[in-house]
Amino acid sequence: MKRTFRIVCLLLFCCGFVSKDTYRHIRNNSFSRGEVLEFRIHYGFINAAEGVVEVHQNLFKINDRPCYRVNVNGKTIGAFDLVLRIRDTWRSYIDTAAMVPHRFSMDIQEGKYRKEETVFFNHEARTIRSEEVNKETKEFELKRNVQDLVSGYFYLRTVDFNQVRIGDIVQVDAFFDDDFYDFKVRYRGKGEVETKWGKIRCILLNPVMPANKLFKGENSIRVWVSDDENKIPIKVEADMFVGAVELDLKKHKNLRHPLKFY
Repeated sequence: MKRTFRIVCLLLFCCGFVSKDTYRHIRNNSFSRGEVLEFRIHYGFINAAEGVVEVHQNLFKINDRPCYRVNVNGKTIGAFDLVLRIRDTWRSYIDTAAMVPHRFSMDIQEGKYRKEETVFFNHEARTIRSEEVNKETKEFELKRNVQDLVSGYFYLRTVDFNQVRIGDIVQVDAFFDDDFYDFKVRYRGKGEVETKWGKIRCILLNPVMPANKLFKGENSIRVWVSDDENKIPIKVEADMFVGAVELDLKKHKNLRHPLKFY
């Protein structure tokens, strides 16, 4: 359950030697350095948690490649913090041209559960090295253009959904918790969402959920992202077996393009 919860919240993202020239190039017009997004998570009428997604102002060089550094922090608040104290931090170094991760780390504190892990992606040697505190180092064969959870979200922001038909699926290969996933997102069309700033045009997406004990069916999560170049999450709804969770955009700063409300 905890693994599934972590994958969803974040929401709400060959063998042998390869030369550097084989890196793909993804056009990114959706975000830039310094972007900050703050979210509030509600469980029914209760404010349950807060989250912040922040792109550092500076670029960092990992594997001799310029990278964005993205931090994602989540924590419970109020009564929820008394029941299940969560302090989670994820960090990803994302290649500015290829939109693939070079390093991913997470520090998970959920009640009594603890996990500290760093994952190193070597796209030239096609290897992944996972180092978890108090556990043996593990190595895996890297799939081409594989994503971690954070970089996968930013990669999806570069997708041109004007070229995707309603009902079509966008698939992202992801690596998390020492396992590979075929993360799928179904495009549901466009609509509008009411916010505290006014109405805004949005794209509706459905992460396709595998059978689990937490969420109701494969279409249980609905994500509205701004229908513009930013493609930032505006609202997320999730139907659970024990109620419903809703995430709303609380604050935004240093977006690459101004949001258009009406």
